[in-house]
Amino acid sequence: MITLNAVTKRFGSLTVLDGLTFQVEPGEKLALIGPSGSGKTTILRMLMTLEHPSEGHITVDGDQLFHMRRGETLVPANEKHLHEMRRKIGMVFQHFNLFPHKSVLDNVTLAPILTQKVSKADAEARAMELLDMVGLADKAGAMPAQLSGGQKQRVAIARACALRPKIMLFDEVTSALDPELVEEVLNVMRLLAEETDMTMLLVTHEMNFARDFADRVLFFDAGRIIEDGPPSEIFTNPTHERTQSFLRKVLAAH
Repeated sequence: MITLNAVTKRFGSLTVLDGLTFQVEPGEKLALIGPSGSGKTTILRMLMTLEHPSEGHITVDGDQLFHMRRGETLVPANEKHLHEMRRKIGMVFQHFNLFPHKSVLDNVTLAPILTQKVSKADAEARAMELLDMVGLADKAGAMPAQLSGGQKQRVAIARACALRPKIMLFDEVTSALDPELVEEVLNVMRLLAEETDMTMLLVTHEMNFARDFADRVLFFDAGRIIEDGPPSEIFTNPTHERTQSFLRKVLAAH
């Protein structure tokens, strides 16, 4: 579903991703862990086309993300191609990014109506199903300011699902929440993982959740993958000293 091939990303003289190559299978739940600044969020931002790789290629669902075919040659993608590719991918950010002046229902229906030309009635029916799934059907008429952080994040998940993406990206979705609100968001993500066949990439510091949620874990350090394996292996028997020290620190803090 996703392939990164020798992807490097530089910001000036700083190399954030260093020749990354890995694949994500359709339906796979992948957790990206590692210290801050190790490049995890940059990968998600590139998949959302918010950042472009300095070198290398990314393919999503069989198509080049930043390039397109013109005859026999690959040329940089135009806006139309990027728009088509973005439709396959949903993202939930750390800070919700809801429209403050629109109701919960309008936040969830806006993108399908505008970008996918779904009728208002169909968009609202789908939105109510999704709000029901995240436990917020009773808040459809509320404004974001009336919601807790956990409720806002659950609306953000419903909104990302409304576009029926094949791939869902979660970027530290619980790190801005009070500890007692974290669990309600994680429960929604567990439900999504169980009930849909979406491919999911999760950047998180919630190690226990990563262990439960993921089929596979990648540990990053300084823009490289240091360790790659199933959660049972990475969390109980990591082979690399860097992974061991990181997990010791993070698990001791929780």
